[in-house]
Amino acid sequence: MVNPGPPTPGQVSFLLGFVPVLVAWIYSELLEYRKYSSHSKVHSDNNLVELGSDAVKEEDRAVLLEGGVLKSASAKFHSSSAKSSLLRFVSMDESFLLENRMTLRSMAEFVAILVYFYVCDRTNILSETTKSYNRDLFLFLYFLLIIVSGMTSFKKHQDKSAFSGKSILYLNRHQTEEWRGKDFSVARFTQMMWRLNFFVAFCCIVLNNDYMLYYICPMHTLFTLMVYGALGIFNKYNETPAVMAVKIFSCFLVVIIVWEIPGVFDFLWSPLAFLLGYTDPAKPELPRLHEWHFRSGLDRYIWIIGMLYAYYHPNVERWMEKLEEAEPKKRHTIKTGIVASSVFVGYMWYEYIYKLDKVTYNKFHPYTSWIPITVYICLRNFTHQLRGCSLTLFAWLGKITLESYISQFHIWLRSSVPNGQPKLLLSLVPNYPMLNFMLTTAVYVLVSHRLFELTNSLKSVFIPTKDNRRLFQNFLAGVAIAVSLYFLAFVLLQIPNNA
Repeated sequence: MVNPGPPTPGQVSFLLGFVPVLVAWIYSELLEYRKYSSHSKVHSDNNLVELGSDAVKEEDRAVLLEGGVLKSASAKFHSSSAKSSLLRFVSMDESFLLENRMTLRSMAEFVAILVYFYVCDRTNILSETTKSYNRDLFLFLYFLLIIVSGMTSFKKHQDKSAFSGKSILYLNRHQTEEWRGKDFSVARFTQMMWRLNFFVAFCCIVLNNDYMLYYICPMHTLFTLMVYGALGIFNKYNETPAVMAVKIFSCFLVVIIVWEIPGVFDFLWSPLAFLLGYTDPAKPELPRLHEWHFRSGLDRYIWIIGMLYAYYHPNVERWMEKLEEAEPKKRHTIKTGIVASSVFVGYMWYEYIYKLDKVTYNKFHPYTSWIPITVYICLRNFTHQLRGCSLTLFAWLGKITLESYISQFHIWLRSSVPNGQPKLLLSLVPNYPMLNFMLTTAVYVLVSHRLFELTNSLKSVFIPTKDNRRLFQNFLAGVAIAVSLYFLAFVLLQIPNNA
């Protein structure tokens, strides 16, 4: 039974912000249509009338015909101040709307997707069904995906190592995107935070959910902040092994103090309970910080292991380069030893850790999660042929993991209540479970990919890469708009109570 709850100030403020964006976008499209029609009329007049200085260039017209945006639009947007841009938007300045038509379209599309989320998960317009698990069907679909991916998207890469210039390809970009399935600039950091939190922030507002429902986002944000903090302090000494050893040791020490010593975690995070707290409607008796303690605790050490692996990546790559150039007998012996050791360690982990019951396994996970990851890395990279190929389909899916993780809660599965765990399935085709699975999955993947593109396109508009002053102005403007809309929404919601 759907229970969306009463409207919140956040939801009303979202609606108040959506309306002018929608109006501006529609008006910009109308202006573009008029502009294109007038140009077409002039050109069809047997060249009797020449276009003036405001005529569209050939290359720009080609982009417009394809539904694109003029190359100069982004530059024009960034060249004006946040204040002037906002004033021109409010006044519906025609030149401004034309220059930023594609940005307005992206914003309107993003909002439309969020409305679709709400319709799927908070209304009775679409139906729902219960979950059912069939191991045989699951394995069939899983291996079918691998086979199809191997047959249609297997690709060999010729990338060169950034350290040696040779085709070593150890843990290359294609691999990391496939299996996840020293820049300290303010702009780069802001871009990462945007990527991690822009989409999820609007999901929390529109669907009235706590941030911790989508626990991957706060976890990645925390560990990104900790990595930046560790490497950002005295970063000019990061090339010194002794300094890095102290930093790595300090990271372990911080984690031990916060997560291993009773009482420290609650003391440290209680002031942020408004942001990181979560109450499951099915388990209201649990403390607000229980979910944050559990989720962050599971992966409290693995981010440090990732730092270690990244730091020693050049050394391992150089060692692998020497290994590939060694005599065949020595090379084969060493590789055989690595593979045998990896398989043995992986088997022992599977037999004595992975097969434990869930509660017991969770206790061991923080200390053993690095084992299967390391085993995979060793097996995935032990030959040049394995390192040099990837499944493009899996790499493509790996790029949209954040969006697909969040989207599954609302347009693939369904919770029906604020902060509810998704225990139901969305049903677009009732009484046809396999057909419904196919359709909902297709829509789910398509929407996730589109959200990935929209998040990145809007990021390039609102987060300049080389203008920190402009970035700060955009931040202040965003805060001012959000506070104003929230205050107005709060006032509007009080009117029925006072009537």
